[in-house]
Amino acid sequence: MLVLVAPGQGAQTPGFLTPWLDLPGVEDRLREWSAAIGLDLVHYGTNADADEIRDTAVAQPLLVASALVSARQLFPAAEDFTRLVGAAAGHSVGELAAAALTGVLPELSAMELVRKRGLAMAEAAAITETGMAALLGGDPEVVVPHLEKLGLTPANVNGAGQIVAAGTAEQLAALAEDKPEGTRKVVALKVAGAFHTHHMAPAVSALEAAVQELSPAEPHTRYVSNKDGGVVTSGAEVVRRLVGQVANPVRWDLCMETFKELGVTALLEVAPGGTLTGLAKRALPGVKALALKSPADLDAARELIAEYAAPAGSPAE
Repeated sequence: MLVLVAPGQGAQTPGFLTPWLDLPGVEDRLREWSAAIGLDLVHYGTNADADEIRDTAVAQPLLVASALVSARQLFPAAEDFTRLVGAAAGHSVGELAAAALTGVLPELSAMELVRKRGLAMAEAAAITETGMAALLGGDPEVVVPHLEKLGLTPANVNGAGQIVAAGTAEQLAALAEDKPEGTRKVVALKVAGAFHTHHMAPAVSALEAAVQELSPAEPHTRYVSNKDGGVVTSGAEVVRRLVGQVANPVRWDLCMETFKELGVTALLEVAPGGTLTGLAKRALPGVKALALKSPADLDAARELIAEYAAPAGSPAE
């Protein structure tokens, strides 16, 4: 059983879209989306530097666009996706890509929503200087109380010995000086705010207004939610969770537990892949994991799909 996953913010690197533009139709699609959302995805995905694409309002649309164009190289139609993929999920902003790939939202609607999400979260982040840092190693029962003692939020509980803390610059500086017992390393992330915390409350209000005009469909493939790792079968509920998740912790550990329960045998991470594949290799032993980093990985991805994909059945199963 094949699971497809889409990465979240911080996965972007300068020029990461460049090789994808050589594929037929990709540049045209990116330019169409660019015109619709008022952001030059081609420029930012090819020529912009690390600081420019660190901007939340830029990074989020770039990541969803990359996930969609890379996935469509493997699954040109919704029928292909439903037939071959057993479940889909995205980490944080990757959830919008998963929503489009499972049929909850049209691709253009997902791009328009992620643009509004990125702008709203950037505006919320500008109120106070905040950020995020990954803690590698350590027992969650030790790490989480330590973070809370420092006023930080465990914003991403990623499993495989990784928890991401979020809070103010001062709180993160205190963490760097006072790591929880058993933590090997604290790594600052390439994000511009304390996402999935109370600092993002203004963005939730903005998104609640933005989704009123959407007409979500029921997912044609199992959609696994960051909120609790649950399989969500209602399109309206998927959208409701997309809004609320902006200010609530990402429970990727629970998503991976659900993958196990569903009987995952292979995991494919769409571009720019790597982060979630790394987590899967540690938390899902025996599961074949592959990251799409560039078009050079497409043949290996097709081989993985041919070997491990099976009819997915109803998303409600």
